[in-house]
Amino acid sequence: MIEIDQLHVHHGVIHALKGVSLCVSTGEIVTLIGANGAGKSTLLRAISGLLKPSHGSIHFQKTCLNGMAPHEVVRLGISHVPEGRAIFANLSVLENLEMGAYLRRDQQQIEKDFEWIFELFPRLSERHKQSAATLSGGEQQMLAISRALMARPRLLLMDEPSLGLAPLIVQSIFKTIQQINQNGTTILLVEQNAHMALRVAHRGYVIQTGEVVLDGSGKELLATERVRQFYLGEV
Repeated sequence: MIEIDQLHVHHGVIHALKGVSLCVSTGEIVTLIGANGAGKSTLLRAISGLLKPSHGSIHFQKTCLNGMAPHEVVRLGISHVPEGRAIFANLSVLENLEMGAYLRRDQQQIEKDFEWIFELFPRLSERHKQSAATLSGGEQQMLAISRALMARPRLLLMDEPSLGLAPLIVQSIFKTIQQINQNGTTILLVEQNAHMALRVAHRGYVIQTGEVVLDGSGKELLATERVRQFYLGEV
């Protein structure tokens, strides 16, 4: 579905990505793990058009994304759940969801998707008229995921969905990630909770200082001594 070849991205003088190559196949959950500042979020932002590569290519179903504007990337079928959620705090829950569907004109299907979202996250149904600013951290994460899903993406980019959440909410979020995938959405997941991420992922890549240093199935990476020591906190 998506193929990244020798991607380089700079933040000013900082060389954030140094020749990253990876691929995600249709129907997969692929996770990126690595320390803070390794370049994981930079990679997602480059895919979604928020950052411009200085070298290399990003192809989504054979269409080159290099230089494409973010709304054009969304139109192609890629949605981004950003780190920190970035909900519209001054809008209601329902208005946030409507913003996720802003490129769509299929009103009947949009109504069906509202129903699906409220089945997926019943709390959002209960609070659909509330201001998004009044939601808890976990509810705001549910809203950020739901807003992205309202664009009906084929590929969902998720950046740190468990960040700052209580353990029970984290478990719920990861179950939902699996449900979304089983419903037909391919997922590229950036996650500090490497143990949970690798348990749900079909495959994973380890990024270190802007480079891919390891890759394999979720099970293989969970069993790798280097991953266990540096990313799972095991000796």
